Amino acid sequence: MINTMPFLIFEGQCAEAMNFYHDCFGGELTILKVEDTPMKAGLKEKDHKKVIYALLKNDMVEISATDWLHPTRQPKQGNTVAIYIEGSSTGDLEKIFDKLSVGADQDLLDPLTAVPFGTYGHLADKFGVHWFFRSEK
Repeated sequence: MINTMPFLIFEGQCAEAMNFYHDCFGGELTILKVEDTPMKAGLKEKDHKKVIYALLKNDMVEISATDWLHPTRQPKQGNTVAIYIEGSSTGDLEKIFDKLSVGADQDLLDPLTAVPFGTYGHLADKFGVHWFFRSEK
């Protein structure tokens, strides 16, 4: 079986971001930092506090993430990474939407709105991650 999930890359904010998402969604959060692995010997000391792997998992969502650790390439956060959330009712989505909206870019916020196919909403959270919401009619 193949499982697909979003994978998010941060610039030193991975633990903060994943704890924020944990507050929004609940579930089980695992965070592994470089300093807790043998990999720390091969990386600069300034990178030891960075997250090498994080996983947030529950019945609704599964998100993996890391801090940028590549020695020569630079991350480019943008609108090419998004997470799609589908709920059975608008009420289910409202709680999560409201929590993720805290600190969100107001220019990129589309409130949950009734549309012909159900409910739709979109936001870019305070970390620049785009979230699309949809529920059935």
